[in-house]
Amino acid sequence: MKQSEIKELSVAELEEKLGETKKSYSDLKLAHAISPLENPIQLRNVRRSVARIATELTKRELQ
Repeated sequence: MKQSEIKELSVAELEEKLGETKKSYSDLKLAHAISPLENPIQLRNVRRSVARIATELTKRELQ
């Protein structure tokens, strides 16, 4: 998820998206532990999306 897409979402949508993305990340990690993923870079991209969303939520809390 790109930063420009994240900035357009409301706080409620960001919290919902954060939960979905964290779930997706844990599912990918579990799948990768059982058998290697075809594209392991996907793990890094999802982890970075989690960080971007969490950073935006923190930024909005501080404002």
